Amino acid sequence: MNWLTNFVRPKLKALISRKETPENLWLKCVKCEQMLFVRDWEANQEVCSHCGHHMRIRPLKRLPFLFDEGKYELHPLPRVVLDPLKFRDTKRYDAKIKEAQAKAEGSTDALVVASGAVGGRVTVTALLDFDFMGGSMGTAVGEGLVMAADLAIARRAPLIVFSASGGARMQEGILSLMQLTRTTIAVRRVKQAGLPYIVVLTDPTTGGVSASFAMLGDVHIAEPGALIGFAGPRVIQDTIRQELPEGFQRSEYLLEHGMVDAVVHRHKLRETLIRLVSLLMDPLATEARSPAVATS
Repeated sequence: MNWLTNFVRPKLKALISRKETPENLWLKCVKCEQMLFVRDWEANQEVCSHCGHHMRIRPLKRLPFLFDEGKYELHPLPRVVLDPLKFRDTKRYDAKIKEAQAKAEGSTDALVVASGAVGGRVTVTALLDFDFMGGSMGTAVGEGLVMAADLAIARRAPLIVFSASGGARMQEGILSLMQLTRTTIAVRRVKQAGLPYIVVLTDPTTGGVSASFAMLGDVHIAEPGALIGFAGPRVIQDTIRQELPEGFQRSEYLLEHGMVDAVVHRHKLRETLIRLVSLLMDPLATEARSPAVATS
């Protein structure tokens, strides 16, 4: 063994060589373009600390900030036929699903269903994941929303839905459109059971999701700056051939025009939901308290 070659030279190279900075330590805010330290950004619930821009956050990263002590139970989605129409465009649909599942950190489709205590009260939540094929609603999402509604009814718990979707999933054709009716009926059953149904509209909420369960809440809360509507603003502008108002289809515009009940900062969302659930579940016990909702 040559001591100089095998030991001294590698040590000297390591000492004088420039250490590369890992690429995932920093990211740029898409709105103000300021650089953010990833660890601080994640601790800040993926909200820009400079301009307050709410970036899209995946369900499994949102859940610990929602439930008491960050503890919750995940409920697997019902099994469905993976590729009912044998759809293929640039690649097979079932291959796209498997690719999305590999990047989804445990979820099997664009919906995550969880339950746990929120403010000491058992609560059922269903969260759409825009990073999973654009949060599109196919049979798996429809079955998952129905399951969440059944779970809320069985446990006498409020149902809270976080929407983030581009609409129905084209690769499942008419089967995806059927989910609009199925999810609407599921929401109706929750309301008939006398349980609160609260919707948190996040960026973006469009298409078939906004045309069904996302717009049927007893209370609609929106995150700041979220795009909310059916068709996108570019499609609308090209159709009517008119300039759209500034901020059209954003949370603040919808609040001003009575389409949502409150625009709430992500940091205040948990306390707002606790107050709303308490008010809706125990109206007599809370009638003496102010029902004001914390807004951004």
